[in-house]
Amino acid sequence: MAEKGFLMMVLHAHLPYVRHPEYEDFLEEDWFYEAITETYVPIINMCDRLVQDNVHFRLTMSLTPTLLTMFGDPLLQERYLTHISKLIELAEKEVERTRWQPEFNGTAHMYLDRFRQARWLFEEKYHRNIASAFRKFQDLGYLEIITCGATHGYLPLMINRTAQKAQIAVAVQTHQRFLGVNPRGIWLPECGFEPGVDEILREHGIRFFYTDTHGIFHGMPRPKYGVYAPVYTRSGTAVFGRDVESSKQVWSSKEGYPGDYQYREFYRDIGFDLEYEYIRQYIHGDGFRIPTGIKYYRITGPSDHKEPYNPSAAREKSADHAGNFMFNRQKQVEYLYGLMDKKPLIVSPYDAELYGHWWYEGPEFLEFLFRKIHFDQDVLRTINAPEYLNENPRLQVVRPSTSSWGYKGYHEQWLAGPNDWVYRHLHKAAEHMIALANDYQDPNYLERRALNQAARELLLAQSSDWAFIMKTGTMTEYAVKRTRDHMGRFNKLHDDLRHKRLDLDWLADIEYKDNIFPDIDYTIYRDK
Repeated sequence: MAEKGFLMMVLHAHLPYVRHPEYEDFLEEDWFYEAITETYVPIINMCDRLVQDNVHFRLTMSLTPTLLTMFGDPLLQERYLTHISKLIELAEKEVERTRWQPEFNGTAHMYLDRFRQARWLFEEKYHRNIASAFRKFQDLGYLEIITCGATHGYLPLMINRTAQKAQIAVAVQTHQRFLGVNPRGIWLPECGFEPGVDEILREHGIRFFYTDTHGIFHGMPRPKYGVYAPVYTRSGTAVFGRDVESSKQVWSSKEGYPGDYQYREFYRDIGFDLEYEYIRQYIHGDGFRIPTGIKYYRITGPSDHKEPYNPSAAREKSADHAGNFMFNRQKQVEYLYGLMDKKPLIVSPYDAELYGHWWYEGPEFLEFLFRKIHFDQDVLRTINAPEYLNENPRLQVVRPSTSSWGYKGYHEQWLAGPNDWVYRHLHKAAEHMIALANDYQDPNYLERRALNQAARELLLAQSSDWAFIMKTGTMTEYAVKRTRDHMGRFNKLHDDLRHKRLDLDWLADIEYKDNIFPDIDYTIYRDK
């Protein structure tokens, strides 16, 4: 059977910049360590196996500038080794504790093997910087790595165009530093788009980006092929729209695959289940219980009753689901092929942390999917955006509509009662930063350091993660504190620069704490 369509799998890998050298043990840093163990390492292992077996596959991933910087930070690298070594020690104890519990002992052995393998891959194979692993797959042509906003700043709510440009300029610079190439594409933070953003992307050499479904559907003129073919904006940047059907089949915890009763239950963890004294040294330093990552139960059903997790049964289920996903995409493209005068493209984007962290079997699902597409059919081909654009250079020109992939599809997630207070501060800080950049044409060494740090603090304050957390009501205190801390530091730097009274010791301290983007140049904020 001849090829009739394409599948583009897109994973958005992002974490906010969380690094607290002033504390020995900081809870929110665990977000990063958990993602390495449960998402990034399994995806790297998957890619290694597929390459070794000569499986043709194409995967697109955004590695955001904050995430890349954390990958390369020596302090976080050292702390991850401490974290994974403690997990290995705990898993060794669990193997012994569950010796006479066969329903749990095999799973304990599985965790021990996976933790040991994660430490070996992190420390020995990739010498603590796993960005080099993703770069390897990029250079081999299997992985298309795209960028994001510098700190995941929500562009439609930045009323200052220079502030938007700074988010993109720093992102491109960071991508090049870690991955050796300029990014060809971008995952707009939160998929947030408004007309005009595409022009900024074009100025910085970015050829394509993604929007949610309605960003294409509500475009002008109406797109002939819906989201099943990309379009060009008037600036010449290509836009790829999300396919609802394939996305929902995976991400929905109720209707999608991750809710299957054979899969691991995310919310049952030995950090809460076991006796306090036994688990004490493996939870938070202040003594309160947190997840460890060792979980022995499967979803089982909608009630609180949970049965023991069976990794083999879950793996078989992930293979079944991969086959079902492929079958549905085959039927989808066959149907669309009969309606269109070209091969349809199915764009399926997800948060990367869904695969492994939230849905433990997700990386196995992906690997089965790529293998089945390669060996078991010839209707579909996995593809990335540059390949598609090279093969299909003629596209309709459309003006996409303002959109996001957040709650209700627009800005409400990041502009609501719990978080709307931040924007007057962010807008005023952007104005001050631009004025500083315009006024300081020839700063001395100390002034340049302060100007560069002011740019870092503004970028960090603009992170959409803080507004998102405030709206969801989880870890709100931390999100509010981060916003206030960065704004407070920016305001002090601004006032000290204006009054020529820089405090060298204080500046050095915040340079150490907020050390992101070491090559930043404050002149990106000049608008003259």
